[in-house]
Amino acid sequence: MFKKREKQIIVLSLGGSLMFSDNCNEINVGLLNNFKKIILKNSKKFKFVIVTGGGVIARTYINALKKNNSSKYLQGLSGIASTRLNARFLSYFFDKDPKEGIPHNMKQIKKFLKRNDVIFCGALKYEPNETSDATSVKIANYLNAKFINITNVDGLYDKDPKKFKNAKFIKQISNKELLELVNKMTYQPGQHFIIDHGAARIIYKSKVKTVIIGKSPKNLDNLLNNKDFKGTIVY
Repeated sequence: MFKKREKQIIVLSLGGSLMFSDNCNEINVGLLNNFKKIILKNSKKFKFVIVTGGGVIARTYINALKKNNSSKYLQGLSGIASTRLNARFLSYFFDKDPKEGIPHNMKQIKKFLKRNDVIFCGALKYEPNETSDATSVKIANYLNAKFINITNVDGLYDKDPKKFKNAKFIKQISNKELLELVNKMTYQPGQHFIIDHGAARIIYKSKVKTVIIGKSPKNLDNLLNNKDFKGTIVY
């Protein structure tokens, strides 16, 4: 008798800013509904760990703490709390049992995956100079999974395409080149960049299979089904 083939695990980092409308005063229900459909459709052959960022909620708390001259540690903790709030919300949006909660460490993630095809989490613990991107890559490395970073631009550019019209899209980049590009930035809690220092460092050291794409659920579906997609492959 053949042993049932285990599903491939995909770790998705969903930027917190994508969960909110452009004016940031309401949830982007339309986008999340389409995202939900794509995830549930593909959960027949994949298991998903969806890691949520803090988005506007995190930045609002962090900015208030900055004005209060609070430490970066306390700013970071408020960011972690925000990512977990967003993860809780998404679990409810996907009609998950609220009693189950969300995992707060690697062992719990593995445990949750045994009985669920889709799970949600935020940041797991405080680490200096890290965002939820690094959490996602650590989870992907721990589970030997592919990492997909979903952002508010089509993929990786040599500079911010929202600020610079001459920004060049990068279709492929080595993990070493990615790390060099990210290292040119100065980290700040709640930073809004396509990927953080910690994530880029782990991708380089552990050779985590990584793809960076935009927010289009259709594009994500194409990627998951080996069809043409727009995004950046990190090799």
